[in-house]
Amino acid sequence: MSLKSLNAIFVIIILFSSCTPYKNVPYFQDLKLDSVYREKITNYSPITIQPGDLLRIHVTSLNNEADAMFNYNLERPNSITNNPEERSSPDMRSQPNSVVGYTVDHDGNLHMPLVGVIKVAGHTTDETVHLLEASLQQVLTKPVVTVSIQNLKISVLGDVARPNTFNFQDEKITLSEVLSYAGDLNPTGIRNNIILIRELDGKRVYIPIDIRRKDFFNSPYYYLRNNDIIYVTPNRQRILSTENTLQGIALVISAISLAIYLNRK
Repeated sequence: MSLKSLNAIFVIIILFSSCTPYKNVPYFQDLKLDSVYREKITNYSPITIQPGDLLRIHVTSLNNEADAMFNYNLERPNSITNNPEERSSPDMRSQPNSVVGYTVDHDGNLHMPLVGVIKVAGHTTDETVHLLEASLQQVLTKPVVTVSIQNLKISVLGDVARPNTFNFQDEKITLSEVLSYAGDLNPTGIRNNIILIRELDGKRVYIPIDIRRKDFFNSPYYYLRNNDIIYVTPNRQRILSTENTLQGIALVISAISLAIYLNRK
């Protein structure tokens, strides 16, 4: 047998040992579109504030000088220091390239000048705006408050193009968006058993999600929460191609033996 034929056998073996069946790859397989399809969004609920969240709070009123004591430096509203010591330092208020927010303590409270302790855990940012405006009316004239969560992050692990931890300013984060940030699943990623890991009420919950069906858009877990972890399991072909080198060597040896046998006939 010629060297060219031998190479062809190797290529065929590699393709068959590493390919993933096409039927396991496409998303939304049960979505049959003959025309435009519409459905109501009923599964979204706003993110609620949790202990440990870092809140960006900005206050304005009819007295600009009085507002200043409630507002940290907002010259770069998307900039957050990653150094915990710097984040907790009062000197950070005066640094021009940083924003330090209000940290929600372990009991779910905010501590604000003049106002004191305000319970915010379990509330949305909109609800927190109303709470703060009501409290600030004691010390300010017609206060207007904006609140956003600064430390929203989602981690994506496993068989995706770019595993990473992603930070977001938008509170309305979806599973499909996060997977796109991670470069989408590799062809070898298992699409019908993506694992969402979420902490709920002091417990860690593991939730399977099938993105091959359009119903996952209506899942209560389609909209993600702060500190969620997404894990994409690799299928067997991926494991064989990356980790099980002994079986790969055995396959090559078998191919060589077959080529030698055919060459002798």
